[in-house]
Amino acid sequence: MEIRQISVFLENTTGRISEVTKTLARAGINLRAISIADTADFGILRLIVDKTEEAINALNAAGFTTRQTSVAAVEIDDVPGSLAKLMELFQKSEVNIEYLYASLEGKAGKAVVIFKLEDHDKGFKILRENGLTMAERF
Repeated sequence: MEIRQISVFLENTTGRISEVTKTLARAGINLRAISIADTADFGILRLIVDKTEEAINALNAAGFTTRQTSVAAVEIDDVPGSLAKLMELFQKSEVNIEYLYASLEGKAGKAVVIFKLEDHDKGFKILRENGLTMAERF
């Protein structure tokens, strides 16, 4: 199952992340996972939220540039080595990971790892074939 991720493009200036989080709070949107990648001039804030469409509408109305992306969200045991095993599976299967980040918002004893895969279909097939649990929401 795929998860819809929101990417928000931001100038790398003081207060921009605060403006995003305040906009979402005013709209009653709950964050489930968050990550930022930056350069000297701009950043990409990646979000998983509980109400994707409402979040996009609120962010766009506030003047932010957004984009939706399909990502995989996989539950793994919250113990040492779980991520290493998953990475080895992708390596052996020659599936390239463009980026990843994680959330502990899942079930007790589990972590949720969010992946953007170069070959989305192949990656999902490998996850299913190896019995990994795909998070539909968290």
